[in-house]
Amino acid sequence: MRDWWQDLTDLVLPAECGGCGRARTVLCARCRTALSGAVPRRVRPVPEPAGLPSVHAAARYADEVRATLLAHKERGALALSGPLGEALAGAVRAGLAAVRAPCAGGGPVLLVPVPSARRAVRARGHDPARRIAYAAAGELRRAGVPARVLPALRQRRDVADQSGLGSRQRLANLAGALTVVPGCGRLLSAGRVVLVDDLMTTGASLAEAARAVRARSWAVSPDRGAESSISGPALVYWGETRERRGEQRSGPVQQWTGRRPGRPPVTAGAGGADGMCAAVVAASPDAFEINRN
Repeated sequence: MRDWWQDLTDLVLPAECGGCGRARTVLCARCRTALSGAVPRRVRPVPEPAGLPSVHAAARYADEVRATLLAHKERGALALSGPLGEALAGAVRAGLAAVRAPCAGGGPVLLVPVPSARRAVRARGHDPARRIAYAAAGELRRAGVPARVLPALRQRRDVADQSGLGSRQRLANLAGALTVVPGCGRLLSAGRVVLVDDLMTTGASLAEAARAVRARSWAVSPDRGAESSISGPALVYWGETRERRGEQRSGPVQQWTGRRPGRPPVTAGAGGADGMCAAVVAASPDAFEINRN
């Protein structure tokens, strides 16, 4: 009976702080400050993947922030989605302010989460990035920003576990893995697209998500006699890379600029030129040290 009562109490009252383990609080004041006490900043991984949009992060992925994200993602501490959503909302606002892209038809801000692998969702019982995105959208609406979550991306093939992979390996692992859900092309035209995720390390996931959205945008562009899914002139960054067989190079990933019939050229360093940006709760500390604005 005592064990049953303890389990029921843990469902109602948080057992410990997700960041430091302090008893009876979802996230203590010190850990909340570590998560969202600083001004969100532009972050850039090194090397920076081709086509990566402008990314803003709320905090460095270290110490209490790392523990909080892992508690939510891997241990099912779902109450942490609230403070994590608040942090992500701050990064979204910073990203939109930096891009200053006009909203199509006065529509809402569209938070498009990077989808987790299907097997990871099954193992965890939830999609962490999507859950945090919904919390962030609620926070933005309460602050007067019209925002909603649009789960417009899905995986069209299985990918390997990203842990332990380097930046080039992650790019290769994710290349072409995402696609826009049928019917979402028109929905993406209804507002400003902000790609969101809980964490950015190499930027491979966000770059692939951006490629999928831009590819869909080009496929339904006015030049092809269909409705555009991004307002205004849109540059399509295919972000395709080719590794020379048998070569090991220490320089940046080679960009393939050869044009395929009917496709725009590859353009690196999107930087929000097409109105798209990205926001994450946290990024690797090294990404904060790069200042190329």
